[in-house]
Amino acid sequence: METVKYVLTEDRMPTAWYNIAADLPSPPPPVLHPGTHQPVGPADLAPLFPMALILQEVSTERAVEIPEEVQAIYRQWRPTPLYRARRLERALDTPAKIYYKYEGVSPAGSHKPNTAVAQAYYNKQEGVKRIVTETGAGQWGSSLAFAGALFGLEVEVYMVKVSYNQKPYRRALMEAYGARVVASPSEETAAGRAILAEHPDSTGSLGIAISEAVERAVQRDDTKYALGSVLNHVLLHQTVVGQEALAQLELAGDYPDVIVGCTGGGSNFAGIAFPFIGARLRGEREVRVVAVEPAACPSLTKGRYVYDFGDTGHLTPLVKMHTLGSTFVPSGIHAGGLRYHGMAPLVSHLLNLGQIEAVALQQLETFAAGIQFARAEGILPAPEANHAVAGAIREALRCKEEGTSRTILFNLCGHGHFDMQAYMDFQAGKLKDFEYSDEEVAMALAGLPSL
Repeated sequence: METVKYVLTEDRMPTAWYNIAADLPSPPPPVLHPGTHQPVGPADLAPLFPMALILQEVSTERAVEIPEEVQAIYRQWRPTPLYRARRLERALDTPAKIYYKYEGVSPAGSHKPNTAVAQAYYNKQEGVKRIVTETGAGQWGSSLAFAGALFGLEVEVYMVKVSYNQKPYRRALMEAYGARVVASPSEETAAGRAILAEHPDSTGSLGIAISEAVERAVQRDDTKYALGSVLNHVLLHQTVVGQEALAQLELAGDYPDVIVGCTGGGSNFAGIAFPFIGARLRGEREVRVVAVEPAACPSLTKGRYVYDFGDTGHLTPLVKMHTLGSTFVPSGIHAGGLRYHGMAPLVSHLLNLGQIEAVALQQLETFAAGIQFARAEGILPAPEANHAVAGAIREALRCKEEGTSRTILFNLCGHGHFDMQAYMDFQAGKLKDFEYSDEEVAMALAGLPSL
């Protein structure tokens, strides 16, 4: 197999996104029309996305050029730093080497602007005036609000109600960038009103918020929808993270034995892992890849690999993914960005092929890991990123038990500066673990579409 060298600028920022579809041993199952159950075409997706993103969604080209205007904005914070966590290594007394890629240096404080800027650019190029989206913890919503401000686009965000209430400062950041933020489920859409009629006290879910955003997006010709995770083009844009990490580790004379990433919809996991998985698929280097998800929303570890809707209101196409069922509403854990019923089709496909591993961790373990990391390394991670921290700590302690030295890489996908209430609750002993039984998962899966 050929060895691929990514094209980087002098400061080691990628000039193209990496598309793992070019290296897969078998293609992922097609996206299906919800009515006909036939593969969708560009015309089916045109009401939601600009054509450039639709073409990226189905592309099998290994390298997709990053437009210069997008690169120019990336340069404000990219390349992001790669650190070796030496103090954490000492605290754990482990022979392992631990590296982390820190995406919290972006203006919005997470990895999400990597795709938000790209999506805003392509929408602007197509003459779109307004973008509607959903957000869980608020990292995606604030990133799209930031990108919308740069390109002069209106941004409307449906924020999962539990996070809307838990994270007022993230909401304030979106509004500071000029976005309109609505707690979901809301009375503004038919999808939201239907949920509230049945569950007046609903805390919401990403599936519900997606339904509301999609419904709003198709009501006006000058409006498109944007998604912050799950879809192929979103994962594609995030691969700047892994490409930079490859180059930075090469400078350090190192290469990971294990990559750990937190997973909710799959974007930050794909961003750090896909370039390394691609190298393994091409026969270049071996690596273990571990996806860490919350036990309260265990799509990879307890979900089924089947066709399902991406939203609760069944407005989206059908995609084959690991899912807990589109009507699944997870508990109100503070890792709001991981509270999604399904997993990205590409990540699901890789798990189905045996190319990655998956583990589900409890909320209390992940917050304890985040506190330990902050006291050693000085950076307070977002609750979502704590899952990757906890997974990396587990791997490092395994090295200690076995007396083996391995190199561990994880993506610290965002800071926790807007999540202090979560840490206050944890320190006060107010947080608790959630785990769904097999019976509860079976009930949530009972409403899967029949094909």
